[in-house]
Amino acid sequence: MEGPLSGIRVLEFGTLVAAPFAARLFAEFGAEVIKIEQPGQGDPLRKWRKLHQGTSLWWYLQSRNKKSIALDLKSEEGLAIAKALAAKADVVIENFRPGMLEKIGLGWDVLSALNRSLTLVRISGYGQTGPYRDRPGFGAIGEAMGGLRFTTGDLESPPARTGISIGDSLASLHAVIGALISLLHVKAGGGKGQIVDVSLFESVFNLMESLIPEFDLMGHVRTRSGGALPGISPSNTYPTRDGGYVVIAGNSDAIFKRLMVAVGRPDLAADEELATNDGRVARNAELDGAIADWTRRHTVAEALAVLESAGVPAGRIYSVADIVDDPHYLAREMIVPAVLPGDVRVKMPGIVPKLSDTPGAVLWSGPELGAHTEVILTELGKTDQDIRELRRRGVVQ
Repeated sequence: MEGPLSGIRVLEFGTLVAAPFAARLFAEFGAEVIKIEQPGQGDPLRKWRKLHQGTSLWWYLQSRNKKSIALDLKSEEGLAIAKALAAKADVVIENFRPGMLEKIGLGWDVLSALNRSLTLVRISGYGQTGPYRDRPGFGAIGEAMGGLRFTTGDLESPPARTGISIGDSLASLHAVIGALISLLHVKAGGGKGQIVDVSLFESVFNLMESLIPEFDLMGHVRTRSGGALPGISPSNTYPTRDGGYVVIAGNSDAIFKRLMVAVGRPDLAADEELATNDGRVARNAELDGAIADWTRRHTVAEALAVLESAGVPAGRIYSVADIVDDPHYLAREMIVPAVLPGDVRVKMPGIVPKLSDTPGAVLWSGPELGAHTEVILTELGKTDQDIRELRRRGVVQ
């Protein structure tokens, strides 16, 4: 596939979520991504959540466009193959616990000596330095330490979590950003490669807005606020007559006035105290009450029709059933077809972001374990006899 990242080779030493998601984004835009997996079981993600013929549907999505080589990194021959691949790579992505890459003989000193231009992306719970570096860290722990969990849910309930691996995915996005910055430095500036050190907790913390200065200057501790957006008013989730909810964001000055007229409260629209956000925040409970009084008298569809006509940002809470048939999702090609083993057709998420001239593409779904071992080894100069012998000894699969 010719894409904006064609000619870039990425070597992935990753399992489960963070490193594999980052590598997937490279693969969707044309980079050659070679995923190294342990012979036998491969990436544990292959068995996570819902399975099709014994393989995870998440796997088919997370590893699309990647090449899989099953390689025993604990063997001398396997390590030599990994080094040969790294010597020809632009980016290596890993999410081992700090020190593991060095333990198997692929530390930065080794990799940078093999390839001066190489970018090494390291994703871990707490980063490669600091007193917590050796602690095990999953996305949930990063969400907690990064401050997100403390602000999520209702105040009367324990801190909540989202139903997805948001901490891992945020780390993946930061990893891709860091890798592209380093690649630009190498390709455009002629500089040498470097380490991109990404931690789960910092990736979450980076999205926490003005949390720190609010506390430092004013002693304010932002906490759980249900469906509201703290310090911004009105912006919340409101109940409807048919048992549903609508999300309404009426927090710009002009939109607020249109919203109040739409919900039958022109008196609040004309109230000078409510003309700006700071005044509205002081009377947020009153405003939420007025809006909820109106939404409770309407169905979701009725409320959205009125608000759309008034130019007020509002929306329903989408379930996956809403998503797959939504005309806007379809028009934006965010639901795309895929074919699984057994010629089973399935819907998959589309590609983000949208590039006008060099868009990404899906060429194939996640491959079988070791599906590209022979092709990759042949490119390294291994003969058929070499490959058969490596397979016999369990070095590759």
